[in-house]
Amino acid sequence: MTPLRRSMIDAMILRGFAVRTQESYIDAIARMSRYFGRDPRSYTSAEVQAYLLYLIKDRHLSYSSVNQAGCACRFLFERVLGRTRADFDVPSARVPETQPQVLARAEISALFAACTRPIFRVMFQTIYSAGLRVSEVCALRVGDIDSEPDRMCVRVAQGKGAKDRYTLLSPTLLGFLREHARSYGWGRWVFANRAGSGPINIKCVQRAYQGAIARAQISKPGGVHTLRHCFATHLLEGGVDLHTIQRLLGHRQMGTTCRYLHLISPQFNRPAGGHPLDLLAQLAAPLAPSL
Repeated sequence: MTPLRRSMIDAMILRGFAVRTQESYIDAIARMSRYFGRDPRSYTSAEVQAYLLYLIKDRHLSYSSVNQAGCACRFLFERVLGRTRADFDVPSARVPETQPQVLARAEISALFAACTRPIFRVMFQTIYSAGLRVSEVCALRVGDIDSEPDRMCVRVAQGKGAKDRYTLLSPTLLGFLREHARSYGWGRWVFANRAGSGPINIKCVQRAYQGAIARAQISKPGGVHTLRHCFATHLLEGGVDLHTIQRLLGHRQMGTTCRYLHLISPQFNRPAGGHPLDLLAQLAAPLAPSL
């Protein structure tokens, strides 16, 4: 490890950056270093801007991806190397505002049925039923599942923004998790890797989601995070208030949660009976077979 990389990692640790943020920033700087073929300390502001332009025009990366690279550059040059923004400007692009895609309930059932490995089916059911991020579901520990009747919740330890929160554990999800435990056994992690030595890799979950989407012949774009969007939208359609959904998602600003108001289907009729917080119980019969 080079001294510069070590200094950047130490600076991020000191500021409490999440592990995934650290990895993303280091990867962005490493890619830029390979592009130029020399020490990042020698770059000029014009060179960094030209590199970001290359990512947009030649690599065709999204503005959000390029902005993440820009954030990594700003952190390196301002916080680690001591450059001022006045003499080392790294611009940010205005990201076009788009609404996330939401799967219909029938599509979610088809997605679950299309999973070739039961562990991924239960992971997707957990994301959808509890509103988790993919990093959060991978990091779930057995002790985070509180199945006591007067508690019934999932603890999210150090989620985005280094915040703890509690979210839903519905009776239906608890049943699937218990079946998963009987099939796989539980050690420290709810969803362990094949060796059982650590949590399952995030990229494996993302690949499994894309494979299931393809097999289910669902054409809507988006990754596994789509299930978290479905969680929020379907709770709103079920009559759950915005403040509750904000807390369950771990959003800092209510405005972030309010965007789901635009995703509610005008054709949706709340089903009679059933609890609005148990999303899995509201889905069709494909969930019924044992995992």
